[in-house]
Amino acid sequence: MTKKYFFIGIKGTGMGPLAQILHDQGNTVLGSDIDTYTYTQAPLEVAGISILPFDSNNIDQNKDAIFVRGNAFDDNHEEVHRALELKVKMISYPDAVQNQIAKHTSIAVAGAHGKTSTTGLLAHVVKNIAPTSYLIGDGTGRGVPNSQFFVVEADEYRRHFEGYKPDYAILTNIDFDHPDYYKDINDVTNAFSDFADNVQKAIFAWGDDVHLRTLHPQAKVYYYGTNTDKDDFVATNIRKSTQGSHFEVTFHEEYLGEFSVPLFGQHSILNALSVIALAYMEKMDLSLIREHLISYQGVKRRFSEKQIADITVIDDYAHHPTEIDATLDAARQKYPNKQIIAIFQPHTYSRVIAYKDEFAKSLEAADKVYLANIFGSAREKAGAVTSAEIGAEITKFGGIIEEENLSLLMPYENAVMVFMGAGDIEKYEFAYEKLLGQLRTDLQ
Repeated sequence: MTKKYFFIGIKGTGMGPLAQILHDQGNTVLGSDIDTYTYTQAPLEVAGISILPFDSNNIDQNKDAIFVRGNAFDDNHEEVHRALELKVKMISYPDAVQNQIAKHTSIAVAGAHGKTSTTGLLAHVVKNIAPTSYLIGDGTGRGVPNSQFFVVEADEYRRHFEGYKPDYAILTNIDFDHPDYYKDINDVTNAFSDFADNVQKAIFAWGDDVHLRTLHPQAKVYYYGTNTDKDDFVATNIRKSTQGSHFEVTFHEEYLGEFSVPLFGQHSILNALSVIALAYMEKMDLSLIREHLISYQGVKRRFSEKQIADITVIDDYAHHPTEIDATLDAARQKYPNKQIIAIFQPHTYSRVIAYKDEFAKSLEAADKVYLANIFGSAREKAGAVTSAEIGAEITKFGGIIEEENLSLLMPYENAVMVFMGAGDIEKYEFAYEKLLGQLRTDLQ
């Protein structure tokens, strides 16, 4: 029986995909959010899902709906407050996700870094082999009637994933992030431990992560990596080229063959290896796994590329030093003979305070570095640190960029411009692209 759902905060990176899934399953879906355009709203508009401005009257006018409450909204939010007053049926986003997990053979992907890229790759491979619904943190969701599998990105922030009970989990890594919530690495590890304890069948974990090695859940743990002595699924004979990454895979004493992905950086090989491991244990055809790995096109805001005249522009969500390392490593692999210019917008003051030195060290891998001012959050609108303090530690620092001074980026020719950040870095990127297009046209 179909139902009506109203999403409070429908443009969230998880809320949007979940709305798409419920819509695809034949339900009536609508929701509300801020008026500012976000990249997550485009799929909702394509699906014909209505997006209303936040207004307490939305609750009165849709009292017959099941309300899904976004994680970002407390009891004082006007729509949440009104929903509580009227005592309408309202469930949290994690509870709505768990409802989907319970209906299928479910695979949750969790990790401090790489979960969106891995979820996207896994969803692409599995959906081409068996009926699969999926929820990816780049704003992409798909609901397939009578799905065999459900692939979901599991977010550790504020322990949002603690109520999930998937059949399988891929754990890419554990790292200290979200210092506005977690106390330290032990607090993060405890959250992942609780999540792992809820996995029903098996876990696939990166073998080189010392924190993942400390987990002892009831489910069987298979480690993947490049260490033949310690890992179960092992990538060997790795070859990296400007076309992608190539490697062979063994599981214990069994040779599974050679695989390729059109992706770059060591992290991409590990992500692919985790997908191969999961698919193999579910007895999927190795030749089909191999075929669909090759055809993967990536997810939004993860090493997304465009070419403008002689300049390659890369857009990436990287907002932690480990992610910057991975993004710049991938850029070096694909463009070994070009200048790599990093344009980075730090995200949240607490993260910068925790990782100021590490940000500077990671960004040194670029040939030149520019910084935007720190992008705060609803919880952190100001802080006792600045982007300039990061820049002072970078030997290749070129300055602080604003929309008005993007001429700083104009001198480069035949270069790779890597825009990174989880805030509104795209506004600088789009302004740069517009200016670059005008400049290159004028020179013709």
